Amino acid sequence: MIILDSTDMATPVKNVNAPKSMLMQFIPVMLCFFSMGFVDLVGSATNFVKADLNLSSAQAGFIPSLVFFWFLIFSVPTGMLMNKIGRKKTVLFSLLLTLVSLIIPIFDSGYYTMLIAFSLLGIGNAVMQTSLNPLVSGLINPARLASTLTFGQFVKALASLLAPYLMAWGAAAMMPTLGLGWRVLFPIFAAVCLLSIAALGATPIEEERPDKVTGFKECIVLLRIPFVLLCFVGIMCHVGIDVGTNTFAPQILSEKFGLSVEEAVIGTQIYFYFRTGGCLLGSFILAKMSAKSFFAFSVFCMLLGMIGLFVAASQTLVLCAIACIGFGNSNIFSVVFAQALNRQPNEKNEVSGLMIMGLFGGTIFPLCMGFAQDAVGVAGAVAVMTLGVLYLAFYTLKIKNAK
Repeated sequence: MIILDSTDMATPVKNVNAPKSMLMQFIPVMLCFFSMGFVDLVGSATNFVKADLNLSSAQAGFIPSLVFFWFLIFSVPTGMLMNKIGRKKTVLFSLLLTLVSLIIPIFDSGYYTMLIAFSLLGIGNAVMQTSLNPLVSGLINPARLASTLTFGQFVKALASLLAPYLMAWGAAAMMPTLGLGWRVLFPIFAAVCLLSIAALGATPIEEERPDKVTGFKECIVLLRIPFVLLCFVGIMCHVGIDVGTNTFAPQILSEKFGLSVEEAVIGTQIYFYFRTGGCLLGSFILAKMSAKSFFAFSVFCMLLGMIGLFVAASQTLVLCAIACIGFGNSNIFSVVFAQALNRQPNEKNEVSGLMIMGLFGGTIFPLCMGFAQDAVGVAGAVAVMTLGVLYLAFYTLKIKNAK
């Protein structure tokens, strides 16, 4: 699971052979994964903003869509930026952007202010996800990449799990919570982000340097490779299901069972409980089990969850369905990302940019789900996510069957 012996290290890295040195690098990198999880606050925040400003489902769906729109714009340029300044400096730049995005909502909660803040959060996260994953890939053996990235996703999911609790506590707290209400999580996350900047900035990491500096065309042309294109669409479906469930699970509970916003947040909490647990288990399982078999099981869990959302008539069964989706979707990103990097080992920065650009699915899915929900109810939103699960079932057939 965790990279704590020298045999797991990638050959190009010279200064991390000692276990102590590896641990000193591992901790700051995992702290960055925690900061990466801040982007998932947008799902719960959307529901609070929707209630505060009386937005329609389509208007509310625009908020997470805007966050993930920037992945389309900035992911590939970030791959090029890494070739020029290095992966560590690029990660630090992304953390600075994230810090600014978390400070802005402390002072104002207006609709346009939140759009600006969430846009910066999306840009920072696009840069971070593009640069942090290949930074990790340069520190470990390729055979351990999927399991290590999964552990990183577990750490990331801890932040995702914490966000709705902090918002619910801020909204319902008897004390003023600095006068921020549900926005109390922003100064808390800002402090953690500042700690991440300090920790990574003080950590020496020797990186493998590219032979040449590539341009936008050299990155995009990789989509001509069939498997890279399959991975790209797979990432789109994964994040679409993730953001869709994160955002619409409370709305499903509200529409079906009449729960308030504060009560319905349990849907998001259940989703992140099981996604977090799935990431932790996956970091062990992927070190022992073939990626293809575990991926197939994960997709089966999501499909079972989607069926449950269609037919479940009780709140308990709906929460069970959400749990299945959370567990199933917990390891999809790590497997797809690792498969793409390992298929093109000499173009990691470029492939990483393309894969993170696939997070643009977080824009497409919520928009489609919002319009579908306005048209036919929650069944329409679930149907959109189900299409993504069916694609992942097809992708399973293309995975290289290796541990």
